[in-house]
Amino acid sequence: MNITTLNKTFLDLYQALPRQAFFAPGRINLIGEHTDYNGGHVFPCAITYGTYAVARKREDKLIRLYSVNFPDQGIIEFNISQLDYNKEDNWANYPKGMIRYILEAGYEIPSGFECAIYGNIPNGAGLSSSASIELVTGVLVAGLFGIEIPRVELIKLGKKVENEFIGVNSGIMDQFAVGMGMKDAGILLDCQTLKYEYAPIQLENHKIIIMNTNKRRELADSKYNERRSECEAALAQLQRKLPIEALGQLSEEEFAQFQSLITNETVRKRAKHAVYENARTLQALEKLKAGNLAAFGQLMNQSHISLRDDYEVTGLELDSLVEAAWNQPGVIGARMTGAGFGGCAIAIVENDAVDSFIANVGAAYLAKIGYEAAFYVASIGDGAKEIEIEETV
Repeated sequence: MNITTLNKTFLDLYQALPRQAFFAPGRINLIGEHTDYNGGHVFPCAITYGTYAVARKREDKLIRLYSVNFPDQGIIEFNISQLDYNKEDNWANYPKGMIRYILEAGYEIPSGFECAIYGNIPNGAGLSSSASIELVTGVLVAGLFGIEIPRVELIKLGKKVENEFIGVNSGIMDQFAVGMGMKDAGILLDCQTLKYEYAPIQLENHKIIIMNTNKRRELADSKYNERRSECEAALAQLQRKLPIEALGQLSEEEFAQFQSLITNETVRKRAKHAVYENARTLQALEKLKAGNLAAFGQLMNQSHISLRDDYEVTGLELDSLVEAAWNQPGVIGARMTGAGFGGCAIAIVENDAVDSFIANVGAAYLAKIGYEAAFYVASIGDGAKEIEIEETV
């Protein structure tokens, strides 16, 4: 689908052409998994898959939303004064929550609007389709009504939608990567302070391959909140002796010295992952700055092993993909990405090996799991923005 087709869909739905178009990407996290809510660092980037929206203002207070991805839902409509969560509104709760919190932050939205949305992020794959919808709504509202909303504030509003409106206890990484992405760059983000820096990622001779297990990962229903509470329990025990506010403030050496304060072995493993993964993320920045892609790949591999053994969020499907990837020639590194429990893994693969990599990993996965994985060759792209109304998707 392209913007021209989306414009036609809009015309068919609303008997008028849209006036403006917007895009928000998905994201992958290159390294630094389950560190964001532990006050550590993450290293995400925006990808060129994402969510497109075309829209026009209305004269009244009605908001009408349609998603090409959920045609059975039809047009979902509500008044701008009726912005409570409604389970029946399905996917539209994400834009609804964003609109609500923009208003609650003191910005004026003088009228309703009509919108058609299309996303090419695989739904439920763990590439932040929800954050993409939140941020495309944010830039759409700002763009349609000429509202100046600082980008970091918009990102925080997106996180608030996830936490308070939808009820998923996630960190800020997804919205930050979607909102602040930059072409050909990763973002080292300190999730405690929101300090960040861009790191150029030079992949002239390599491609990032996204490997989708095709096992849906419903974040709200997963053990995500359980892992978070385990880390909070570890932190509380460490705080008896240490003046820290988050696990991400500990070095590997400090953790080794004080880990005996954590009485439960499982909880100790969870904390170990959070501390060591944060250290790997900082090391990754230095390796990329030095142009040492091979060392970065080794850190990716170590990250997956820690997520498998200490954090226990990978599962058979993700492990099967990653282990098959490790066995292929031309692979720099591979790991799961996202929250786990299904979803996607990523690999950095030499250009010449991409076709054989996809064929071999796909065959190994099918033989072991019994159904096919999907593969996407990804590019690192820009964050949420207004685009030309005729821009090709």
